[in-house]
Amino acid sequence: MKQHKLHIFILALPRFDAEVESTSYTIARYLAKDHFVYYIDNPFTIKDYLRNRHSAQMVRRQPHFFNAANCIIDTDLPDLKIIVPPLVGSLNFLAEGTLYRSLLKINERLVRKRVAYVLKERGITDFIFINSFNFHYPGLMDGLHPRLQVYHCIDPMIMPFDRKHGVVSEALLVKKSDCVICTARQLYEEKKKENPSTFFVPNAADITHSSKANDPALPIAAVLENIPGPRIGYLGNIERRMNYDLLGEVIRNNTGENFVFAGPNDPEYVPDWFYKLPNVFFTGSIPYAQMPALMKGFDVAIIPFKKDAVSKTIFPLKLFEYLGAGRPVVATDFNPDLAEFTGDTVAYCADAASFSQAINDALQNDTPEKRAARLQVAQQNTWDDRVKSFYAILDRFL
Repeated sequence: MKQHKLHIFILALPRFDAEVESTSYTIARYLAKDHFVYYIDNPFTIKDYLRNRHSAQMVRRQPHFFNAANCIIDTDLPDLKIIVPPLVGSLNFLAEGTLYRSLLKINERLVRKRVAYVLKERGITDFIFINSFNFHYPGLMDGLHPRLQVYHCIDPMIMPFDRKHGVVSEALLVKKSDCVICTARQLYEEKKKENPSTFFVPNAADITHSSKANDPALPIAAVLENIPGPRIGYLGNIERRMNYDLLGEVIRNNTGENFVFAGPNDPEYVPDWFYKLPNVFFTGSIPYAQMPALMKGFDVAIIPFKKDAVSKTIFPLKLFEYLGAGRPVVATDFNPDLAEFTGDTVAYCADAASFSQAINDALQNDTPEKRAARLQVAQQNTWDDRVKSFYAILDRFL
């Protein structure tokens, strides 16, 4: 029997047209296969608008910012709509306290009014609200009375900008939510102390996309054409989480391989010497559509994250995307929970020596049987399965 279609409103931190694939928008897309989903775009501030008003993101939203009757953007999925909220005030410079919280209520009221308009205009009286890691707006639903209020905790809070007010705001969200869903076991253990109705649903991968890398007819991405193999590849943000000391040692000790880093890089965290290594190549951001062709050009895929209190809460999307593309994967042992989901298909390494050894073993000893095992693990960790688990929790509380 087909389940009843629900109205689900999702306020997320990642914007729907962000360059990097996000858990929040992926969950929204999968839920929209069976339900009516409204993805509330992370509000831009007035300062954002003035600084970037000619950017593609701003131009795209320009007709929708100031007109509630025209605040909906259609997507390629008929039941997934984007709600563009109005511009809000820039508040993060303020100290945590009464003034900040009072002005935040004004920002929340502006966004809430836009959501309330959509609810009224579409005759929606019964809906679910999911705050997908947008802890900046803990009181957005006050007065709108969703049937179920969920907090989706996706990552640890790291950046000083987020922590300044986010620590207080997230605690409020966890407390007022009917249930909390976390993407990492460490996050689950933390939030369960604050809200007993907390659950663990890890990230997964869009295997239908990454598995295109296994198509013999697919050409390797053009950005790799002038980089000789073997290519040791990383796809994702090149920033704070990376273990540059380990990488430097591995790269210097493996001059016969070329190391490719595909994604935006943050000069604040990437050391200068890293850019000067002769066998390191940066491709910049890669469109999501080109991801399979890029991964096809990786002889080995790596996840070289630092091992610290933050990293042990990370359940990276790229892990299962790599496996779905059939690539051998070498990672640091940053999150001990990952082995439960990958078995013997991924090499988790404690130091540079074992990391290098694992790369060379993958280059020399990969087999069709090992490749098949990786694909099987990827097929057991798909977004289809995760969203079913996600929805089962919603259904339980409904």
